[in-house]
Amino acid sequence: MCRDFVGRLDDKLRAKRESFDKIPLVDIAPLLDGTNKQAVAKEIRWALSNIGFMYVKNHSIPQDLVDSVFDVSRRFFDLPMSQKMSLHISKSDVALRGYIEPFGENTNPGKTKDLKECFDFGPERLTLEGPFFGPNQWPWDLPKFQELTYGYHQKMVHLAKKLLQGIALSLDLSESYFEDLMRNPISIQRLLHYPPQSGYVSEDMIGIGAHTDYGNLTILAQDDVGGLQVMNRDGDWVQGTPINGTFIINIGDLIQRITNDVYLANLHRVVNSSGRDRYSIPFFIDADFDAIIEPLAICVTDNNQRRYEPVTCGEHKLGRFATSYAHLAKV
Repeated sequence: MCRDFVGRLDDKLRAKRESFDKIPLVDIAPLLDGTNKQAVAKEIRWALSNIGFMYVKNHSIPQDLVDSVFDVSRRFFDLPMSQKMSLHISKSDVALRGYIEPFGENTNPGKTKDLKECFDFGPERLTLEGPFFGPNQWPWDLPKFQELTYGYHQKMVHLAKKLLQGIALSLDLSESYFEDLMRNPISIQRLLHYPPQSGYVSEDMIGIGAHTDYGNLTILAQDDVGGLQVMNRDGDWVQGTPINGTFIINIGDLIQRITNDVYLANLHRVVNSSGRDRYSIPFFIDADFDAIIEPLAICVTDNNQRRYEPVTCGEHKLGRFATSYAHLAKV
């Protein structure tokens, strides 16, 4: 590869090449098929209390479906900007469905501009019902785009609920604990494109600035380009190297609140200095909009006093989004 097309990173953007036993690979087949849920729950507890991230394999999602969604995602982002902007997220009001142009969302505003473009959708609704719930916007000229991507979303909802059963068991709760908080949960399926950066790359503009995710759980499919960086407990940035056939799972702010910081919603970012376009497919699931999120009694001890007051899922999530989108400034 020509060196001119590979970014030269500012020292603050360098990630240590450490062994990835720090981001463990968990086989979740025994959780999904019920043969040894507690063994998987034990691995989940270690991963989420120390890192907040884990790879999972044997997750039941067909690889050909994942590959097909990557393919239609690339074709979407190859469309002319005018066609993509016709589906702009601002046209969905507070439902937050549609296209986000480069620099249209900034997750670490004031420090970093996000060099990425996105397409968001979620549970189908006929009319605008309120924040995060409304009609999806679909490109009309991409065959099978809606069928493939929405089918993928539905499979992600199912997998996420299974993973949350494992998280509940890891906390010595009933595996159905999260069900009462998720009768009609907020979920967002996102498609992402990160253009490559060349020359000197500083923290002022990278793929996505350092942030924690806002909700319960994220399921990430990434291509082979790399660029994900995760901060470890020592404050070092560690590369989330792609592993074939796996998803990367991480928890968000709500699980950190529920566990009173026993589990970690960890900082992460994307720096694409590879010289290639990077694509990823993150799925986010939260709780019901009006679900009350507060620390579990079992996570409040003499050595870990209560750290959070109750908040509703929707209040927290909308507040985080309002700092990123100009059209939400008055919400």
